[in-house]
Amino acid sequence: MLSDWRMQFRSLDAIRAFCRELPGGDAQAEAAAVARQQSLTKPPGSLGRLEQLAAWLARWQGWALPRLDRVTIAVFAANHGVAVRGVSAYPQAVTAQMVANFSTGGAAINQLAKAAGAELAVVPLDLDRPTGDITVEPAMTEDEFLDAVDRGWRTVPPNSDLLAVGEMGIANTTVAAALCAAFFDGGAARWVGRGTGVDDTGLARKREAVEAALRCHQKVFGDPLAVAAALGGRELAAILGAVLAARLHSIPVLLDGFVATAAVVPLVRLDRRALDHCSAAHVSAEHGHRHLLRELGLDPLLDLGMRLGEASGAATAVQILRAALACHAGMATFAEAGVAGKSE
Repeated sequence: MLSDWRMQFRSLDAIRAFCRELPGGDAQAEAAAVARQQSLTKPPGSLGRLEQLAAWLARWQGWALPRLDRVTIAVFAANHGVAVRGVSAYPQAVTAQMVANFSTGGAAINQLAKAAGAELAVVPLDLDRPTGDITVEPAMTEDEFLDAVDRGWRTVPPNSDLLAVGEMGIANTTVAAALCAAFFDGGAARWVGRGTGVDDTGLARKREAVEAALRCHQKVFGDPLAVAAALGGRELAAILGAVLAARLHSIPVLLDGFVATAAVVPLVRLDRRALDHCSAAHVSAEHGHRHLLRELGLDPLLDLGMRLGEASGAATAVQILRAALACHAGMATFAEAGVAGKSE
């Protein structure tokens, strides 16, 4: 039974088993939302994706009139051993410094979460203990990976109406690129971007690091979760766990940028329905993100050239969802307004 999955995942097989039992959302609630859209005082389909978003929220919340009373933004932070390869423009100490900035309200995500009417949860994951250098060793053992998944899982309030996930971690665009290169074609050249703004020399180092990581771990490429442990990071594993928890609790999810989206690719490899409750908040300026969204068939809500991470794009997209629900719940029907409907 799905209720059994409120327990900690104690093995990779437990995650695999959960992904075989994914709840499918409430089709009746979605149908009721679509029917309501057809009755509102507007030409059918004239609000475009706002109408689709209202129906998507209805399906995953289980209400014909969805709500956004409690929006949770979860930002997971971790450090990466591959940073020693010179793949970032910033030192690894910046991860902890930015977490401190989050805690005092000084970061972009603090302002965006406030503007979106959202609760912000910042979860640092063993910042004093970077993952292994993926060019020569696995990022995490199985137990370390499962611990991070569990910490993400437990971050999600079961009564949230919406979850937005993001991250902070120096060198995490490198591990995200490595994950994408392991799951899709194109190698480092397709997936590696400038991240925090590395110069051409730094970009070459990032590509070399990803290619070395792919050679080092190619034996596990047949197992999506083993790939996630070998090439990923604690914050990516926590995002994966949070997205699974959201599925259990019928919470729709906004994925932030390249790293947050790469984090959940292993779930799609386990079951193609695994991201049905997720929407891409935006397409970032990071090199591989647009490619990744196309691979996953996700159409981003926004394209603003953002590349900050820390759930900034997802927080911004919450406002789009609020607009969708304002129209969905607040508009009058043709009958209520005494307006003639479309003639046959």
